[in-house]
Amino acid sequence: MSDVIQIYDSTLRDGAQAEGISFSVEDKIMIAQQLDDLGVHYIEGGWPNPTNPKDLEFFKRALDLEFKNAKISAFGSTRRANNPPEDDATLTTLLKAGTKVTCIFGKTWTLHVTDALRITLDENLQIIEDSCAWLKENGREVVYDAEHFFDGYKADPAYATNTLLAAQEGGAEILVLCDTNGGTLPTEVRDIITAIQPKLQTPLGIHTHNDAGMAVANSIIAVELGAIQVQGTFNGYGERCGNANLCSVIPNIELKLEKKAIGAENLTKLMKVSRFLSEVANVYHDHRQAYVGESAFAHKGGVHIDAMMKQPATYEHCDATTVGNERRYLLSEQSGGATMAAKLDHIIPGLDKRHPTAQKLLQKIKELEHEGHVFEAAEASFELLARRTLGTIREPFKLINYRTFNHRSTRSSAVEAIVKIEIDGTIYHTAGDGDGPVNALDAALRQGLEQVYPSLKGVHLEDYKVRVLSSAAGTAAKVRVLIETSDTKHTWSTVGVSENIIEASWIALVDSFTYKLMIDGLITTENKTV
Repeated sequence: MSDVIQIYDSTLRDGAQAEGISFSVEDKIMIAQQLDDLGVHYIEGGWPNPTNPKDLEFFKRALDLEFKNAKISAFGSTRRANNPPEDDATLTTLLKAGTKVTCIFGKTWTLHVTDALRITLDENLQIIEDSCAWLKENGREVVYDAEHFFDGYKADPAYATNTLLAAQEGGAEILVLCDTNGGTLPTEVRDIITAIQPKLQTPLGIHTHNDAGMAVANSIIAVELGAIQVQGTFNGYGERCGNANLCSVIPNIELKLEKKAIGAENLTKLMKVSRFLSEVANVYHDHRQAYVGESAFAHKGGVHIDAMMKQPATYEHCDATTVGNERRYLLSEQSGGATMAAKLDHIIPGLDKRHPTAQKLLQKIKELEHEGHVFEAAEASFELLARRTLGTIREPFKLINYRTFNHRSTRSSAVEAIVKIEIDGTIYHTAGDGDGPVNALDAALRQGLEQVYPSLKGVHLEDYKVRVLSSAAGTAAKVRVLIETSDTKHTWSTVGVSENIIEASWIALVDSFTYKLMIDGLITTENKTV
């Protein structure tokens, strides 16, 4: 392990403290299994105490599971001032969690010792040493988190260092320096770590928060200076501005510092795990995240794309596939023939950017963009447009008609939709209820399509956006609808434009289902050659 940078994940505890995020016990079990499969070394399951039945249940269930890479860690604090370790409720509950690893935090900053704990500085040192020693005596691997270390060091360097020495004397396996307020700069991290290292024999770890936007940078600086463990969360979830984002930390360690964390093979799973976390947390996946965001390797400018086609290193700092991502070329009014050729390469391999097919589609795209479509945000709709133009796809159904009806009462309003479609000569006449016309149309259309295409049952809406394109036209204004859809393995976006918001939504909805059937290989034909 000494040659490997340990990844200590705190998503299940620190991450769950983020505004708008709450994990059930079942969620936490699923996340832990995903992180173990990714090769994470430590998974902090939470803070087990009698007032937190969810975390107690997690540890109970985790004991019955087999983890091939990760050790489960229980989190808590040092003992209370007036309690011997064996009588302290926090420490004894940590033991009852049954984990091989415990992580406890202690006070480093004199301000917290004198004003929050209201004890003497020497008493605090004894508390830290006693707590670590007692857990060690009871067979636990002890990770010591030095809370507010950098602020504490800036206030009183000697005392902050003495708190680490107390934990070291107590037998802690690793001393983790915490930037709890998240306001320390990388230069400060460098100077402070450099100053304390000669005084310690125990390895260092790093735990940073992102309140100044420096959490990842501070983590990497610490690793460069010899820290062997990085604590953080996936997608950077955490209280206030979040924690160090392991989705950035891990590839930076592997690809930039050329040190091993989870290994190159596991690194290719990174984007999948990042998206999985967003799915379980029920929050929007940040498209602009480094490495694992959908926009991380997306190119829009025609000059950029032309250069990328010749040499990817011109506008990419690493290979997208190393982290499980993919290169994307975005279409817009700025696009040129090179963009179109790149986008069509998997349909028509080797297509020259000057070929009439590329130019025809490019012109069509620009006309539709002028009307209000945005294909850079709806690549699934572009793929369908291209395949329809080239004749490499068949439509999964033929629309006969649809209608929506509003039902209002004094207490509620609901919408009913009726859809009539034809699939391979058979008529499907279905109805559905919803909170609005689009929801109702979705329900009615699914009832017909799922009878023939059952894989659509696994498709669900991720996001729905409406934008008015010409407000001067009042209620007759043209609107653009963007729908983002997922089947847990893939996520795609479609667009519809019309003066009628229901019609625009219908267009985007139909494209969404059609794209799913296309990627499942149910409605595609042979690729073209030119």
